[in-house]
Amino acid sequence: MAAGKKSKKEKKAARKAAKKAKKEARRAAKEAARAAKLAAPKVVPEPAKVATQPARAAVKKPAKAAARTRAKAPAKAVSKPAKKAVQRPAKRAVAKPTKQVVKKRVARRSPAPPAPKARQQPESLRLRSAGPSFTVSDIEKSLVFYRDVLGFTLKERWEQDGALRGVELVAGKVSFWLGQDDWQKGRDRLKGQGFRIYCGTSQDVDAIADRVRAAGWALLEEPKDQPWGGRDFGLVDPDGFTLTISSGL
Repeated sequence: MAAGKKSKKEKKAARKAAKKAKKEARRAAKEAARAAKLAAPKVVPEPAKVATQPARAAVKKPAKAAARTRAKAPAKAVSKPAKKAVQRPAKRAVAKPTKQVVKKRVARRSPAPPAPKARQQPESLRLRSAGPSFTVSDIEKSLVFYRDVLGFTLKERWEQDGALRGVELVAGKVSFWLGQDDWQKGRDRLKGQGFRIYCGTSQDVDAIADRVRAAGWALLEEPKDQPWGGRDFGLVDPDGFTLTISSGL
């Protein structure tokens, strides 16, 4: 082999060395650029400073304008409404009520409930309703009188062996009971003596009396005004029981 020519091995080794040197040069250049970037001082760009100036002006100018308007406004114009709005309502709320207001308040107050009365021992009888029961000689005839003449309503009837033995009659909130006499005490006993029942109504007493007369039944007492108040009339049922119909009860 001639002295001027390189062998294949030497050429190959030279190429590798050249590639390695290029890589190391590139790496060194990158590291130098990174170090220079880190070492360089940070500089705030000018547009940022310019952008902050309008914001400061926007904040300061309204405050200055408000201060100027406060300084120009007269002290009397501000103080008088404040006194009226704050002081006067406070005085009215704290002020004592007038005599008229006190009288109205006392009048509106409901009276104190009365103290409960001590109950009698033993307690007296207290009824909520009452109704007469008559033993009659002819229940069919008595039924016609109370229902058709006076105007009662038949509520219930009781029969035995097909015969009517008793009825319940209603007039408003009042009930009358009629029972057929079984004659065990004799057929000659008198009924209704020493007995009178007073019946109160809010209806026209004269109109009821006219109805009784129109049905062909005679009155015991004509309608008249009583000195204790109210107006009434009297009549007798078929068995001699006396009734007074009154508007004053």
